[in-house]
Amino acid sequence: MHYFLYARKSTDVEDKQVLSIEAQLVELRALAKQEGLEIAEEFVEKQSAKMPGRPFFNAMLARIQKGEAQGIICWKIDRLARNPVDGGQIQWLLQNRTITHIQTNDRGYFSADNVLMMSVEFGMANQYIRDLSVNTARGLRQKARQGIYPGQAPLGYLNDPLTKTIAVDRKKSKIIRAAYELYAENGSRLEDVSGFLFENGIYTKATKRWKDSGNRPLKKDQAKLILTNPFYYGHFRYGGEMYEGTHTPIVSKELFDKVQKVSALRGRSQRATKQAQALCGLLKCGECGCSITAETQKGHIYYRCTKKKGSCSQPFVREEILDSQLSELLSKFHLPPHWAAELNRMADRDEKEIAHTTGASVHEMRANIAALDGKIARLTDLFVEQDIERDEYLSRKRELMSEKKSVQERILLLERNGALWLEPMRAWLKDASMLEEIAKSQNNPSKKSSLQKIFGSNLILHTREARGVPQNQWFSLAAAKENHSETDLISSLVPGVGLEPTRPCGQSILSRPRKPFRHPGVHLL
Repeated sequence: MHYFLYARKSTDVEDKQVLSIEAQLVELRALAKQEGLEIAEEFVEKQSAKMPGRPFFNAMLARIQKGEAQGIICWKIDRLARNPVDGGQIQWLLQNRTITHIQTNDRGYFSADNVLMMSVEFGMANQYIRDLSVNTARGLRQKARQGIYPGQAPLGYLNDPLTKTIAVDRKKSKIIRAAYELYAENGSRLEDVSGFLFENGIYTKATKRWKDSGNRPLKKDQAKLILTNPFYYGHFRYGGEMYEGTHTPIVSKELFDKVQKVSALRGRSQRATKQAQALCGLLKCGECGCSITAETQKGHIYYRCTKKKGSCSQPFVREEILDSQLSELLSKFHLPPHWAAELNRMADRDEKEIAHTTGASVHEMRANIAALDGKIARLTDLFVEQDIERDEYLSRKRELMSEKKSVQERILLLERNGALWLEPMRAWLKDASMLEEIAKSQNNPSKKSSLQKIFGSNLILHTREARGVPQNQWFSLAAAKENHSETDLISSLVPGVGLEPTRPCGQSILSRPRKPFRHPGVHLL
């Protein structure tokens, strides 16, 4: 009588206490020698038995059915099956005497035995694996609720086996952050990001199936997965839900959001277009609201309405004339150097006094976070009561958590630097001081960029004349230059003792009705 020796060990949690493959083989060979059992062949399987379809197990049963062996030697009966399909197959072969004997380390099973005992043992093995699956899933969800990602850490992080937490990879985290900064500049493609990562030592790894596929740049999808993974700013997805992580973020929420905007912009299909002129996209038609486009006729560039909404009576205008008008508009918003110096001195003074007002701002933002927490809690209650669908719940929860993370980062920045609000002010002073130089230059892209900062999307072209309503700070500057002397410019721009208003805006120049700024008039032949 011949026997097949079967040894199996999976990588699943339930098998951690089971002997290793080598230990099973040594014990079972000694058992066969002790009992006088002849081993025809040994089968070794490194796979879980909770699902049917094990290749070595199926091959062993097929050869038993051909009569090559009549018995099986294994460490325990649950090594053969942990699912009802494989368990039923073993029982059936034992009942019809295709298998006459199964020997384990502690007992033997024969065709004449009561089938109830084996059925109970197989049933217990099957139920154990089912309970283990439920308990493991529950434990992983609880781990996620505690802020610990229950899985393999992404690039830039490492799984710490001692603390069972996720730590920052000091080397690769810097590369990942640099990749975010590179893509946020909106001058690189996903292929460029993959190339950047490859140059810095981040590349594909060889797999068991594709052993020659390693040491290559990441694919576009892999690069995009890195750039869209919320794990890098402190949140993570698990089981379809978003959780707040306890791991250290690699990038800020602000940088992450900037990358998502660039990704959404680059994700749109781009049609092949003719060479764009410098001022296209800056103005809209004052009659129908369509965009202003450009075309070349007899060596000259003309700007006109696209007329996509139908007929429009607005005439064309030559680029030289339009450029002159725009330059004069820019000059109206130029901030003289001595005014800029005075405003910078006031900003420096406010920076020293800002510590007294920072607390109120932080308190207000913390109240905002508490309100967002309340919304998340109420949203969860609605989902538990089945008043909203799961997809809607997950979507709204992600939005609220994203907003909460942004507010938390603003609090951190404000606590580290209470005068953070002054940075945009100083940037505006720098921009306003350079307008005269830009207006006199022939650099149309710089003029376009400055005009967009001043007017936003409010610049129109009507009867061959550029006009528009500037944004608040630019309107205040132009109105002050027009209606006040140079000596009292600061008092008109900054009511009170500091840069922040100390009285309602209705009492200052900022609240005056804003009329469109226009060029004084250009007569065309």
